[in-house]
Amino acid sequence: MVQIEFSEPVAAVPAAMVTRRLVLRPPKASDLDTLSALHADPAVNRFCAAATPQGREAIEAQLQSWINHWQTRGFGHWAIAEREQPDNLIGFGGLMHRSVAGHAGLYLYYRITPQAWGRGLASEMAQYAMSQAFEQHREGAVVAAVLPSNAPTRKTLECLGLRLKGTLADGPGSAAALLYELGADRWATLPRGEPEAIAFAA
Repeated sequence: MVQIEFSEPVAAVPAAMVTRRLVLRPPKASDLDTLSALHADPAVNRFCAAATPQGREAIEAQLQSWINHWQTRGFGHWAIAEREQPDNLIGFGGLMHRSVAGHAGLYLYYRITPQAWGRGLASEMAQYAMSQAFEQHREGAVVAAVLPSNAPTRKTLECLGLRLKGTLADGPGSAAALLYELGADRWATLPRGEPEAIAFAA
């Protein structure tokens, strides 16, 4: 008699999702070069260099952690492209359960190539991610960590409805990070308007 061993169940991973302007798909191993190039861009790392993986092996480990999150939870960070050019990635972002400076939560993250800044694309992705978190996965809250000097991202978070909750003593940078939060109750009261474009060059 053959004994069959069953592995732990994994979540179904969708092929891709679309918003008004974006194609969002789970990341894959072949995205490593694109992610490495994004992390190497000094403009992208202007406010978050200390939180950027250093070296190809570290970036590969980060990418694999994103893939693993999708396989175990059925959602996570996306590889992001515009609908008009679905094969040309402009960045990565979404929601993932993680711990920053000892504070565990469902964290919002995004990094977008500078050529796509100032058009509200990160906000469009984030709105879609949060709608899934609150309306499909029934999460209680979404949080984000940002350095105080990163005014453009702080404005983006505030426009999305997140509110300053406190600080993280050992945040993702050389200074203490600010912790923003949006709860499910507040999300339910927010209007679903056009994402605001934030000038990241300021």
